[in-house]
Amino acid sequence: MSVTDQSPAAPEPDADPARAALHDRIAADSLTTRRDYLRIVATVSGGLAVGGLAVAGGVLHRHGDSEGPPDRKRVAPVLAPGESVAFRFPGEDDRAVAVRLKDGTLVGYSAVCTHLACGVLWREDRGAEGELYCPCHEGVFDARTGEVTAGPPPRPLPKVLLVEEDDGSVWAVATARSGESVKDAVCRQFADERPEMAVRLGCPAAEAKAVERSERT
Repeated sequence: MSVTDQSPAAPEPDADPARAALHDRIAADSLTTRRDYLRIVATVSGGLAVGGLAVAGGVLHRHGDSEGPPDRKRVAPVLAPGESVAFRFPGEDDRAVAVRLKDGTLVGYSAVCTHLACGVLWREDRGAEGELYCPCHEGVFDARTGEVTAGPPPRPLPKVLLVEEDDGSVWAVATARSGESVKDAVCRQFADERPEMAVRLGCPAAEAKAVERSERT
């Protein structure tokens, strides 16, 4: 299975809420590499309040900032309902998570909380469909949309666009910035490399280029 990380195992039921919370914090910390910590520390060294504003304003690297199309990446050979897998996409510094919801819907997101960049965990046992949860400050994101449903995160999770091949394998093919539509994300990343697809999708820039080419000929 060609993934760079494995999603943390769900904790066994624990009667002690403090122990369960500690387990979540450790699991989230395990998703944050030393390089991630150094980047965060450098950003917030001027004070926690200033650091929070810096993250919200985009000083830290944001998932999917690249304008060009990323190299597609196999996330998992198969992903069954209720399963999730952690991986890196589009770059090795970009933590992400893919989830197959109980109804078979396939979703992918950045696994970096939009509050202070802690690791986001998939919790199948929470809510009707499961949820994406940041234990650092109790941030919660909707599993189906990535929208914030609780806690301090200021923006929804950026999406990772996934496709499933005929053999059941799951591939990451593109990213969408926080709040960006799938169509806009695909147009931004593929308009130059795959102009025919961009025209079929109705990407404004691609349509303008197609008209320009037809006028030249």
